[in-house]
Amino acid sequence: MDMKKCAAEAIGTFWLTFAGCGSAVIAAGFPQVGIGLVGVSLAFGLSVVTMAYAIGHISGCHLNPAVTIGLAAGGRFPAGQILPYVIAQVAGAIVAAWLLYVIASGAPGFDVTKGFASNGYDAHSPGQYSMMVCFLTEVVMTMMFLFIIMGATHGRAPAGFAPLAIGLALVMIHLVSIPVTNTSVNPARSTGPALFVGGWAMAQLWMFWVAPLIGGALGGVIYRWLSEEPTGVVAGAKTA
Repeated sequence: MDMKKCAAEAIGTFWLTFAGCGSAVIAAGFPQVGIGLVGVSLAFGLSVVTMAYAIGHISGCHLNPAVTIGLAAGGRFPAGQILPYVIAQVAGAIVAAWLLYVIASGAPGFDVTKGFASNGYDAHSPGQYSMMVCFLTEVVMTMMFLFIIMGATHGRAPAGFAPLAIGLALVMIHLVSIPVTNTSVNPARSTGPALFVGGWAMAQLWMFWVAPLIGGALGGVIYRWLSEEPTGVVAGAKTA
């Protein structure tokens, strides 16, 4: 286990969760000048772009257990490093959710039970979408996310543009699926806020692990079948 890579993943996932969920909790509905769904979508995408340039060369900048699993399924990441990466990602997301809770609770009338950017289905879906529809949405969105990541980081892809392609893909995913599930495609991002909301958010958290992991693995496998030339492990450089 490379501690520097794990630290980079924890910091990167902290930033994704804090910036993305923070935009939803603090800025999305701010009276008259709130950023809305488009702003939240951009915040998630920009968090990935900025961290990809910052730590991509250190850890590969996964920031997401589904990405780690998907890259492993696609032959682009060693299976033996999955668990340390996932633990680091979840830890980073939990710290981010804690800090966001501390900041957001400083506002009068703050109520964590209103959602706190948690993901949900049925009555807790922003658009009241059913469990099956939400599950399908998360699988398909994560599958396409991994497909794009696999292609953008391929050795034959245009050099230097992978962070932009991946970040823009995440923006598009959020633009489509925020009304359905509040957009997860990332079990770590879902776990952090759910721990603070408790109740229904924890009861529904299973979906936002199972569906993204299935989608991630599918995306990795499909791209590996389409292009049988894995030309580099997406794990950064040796740091030890």
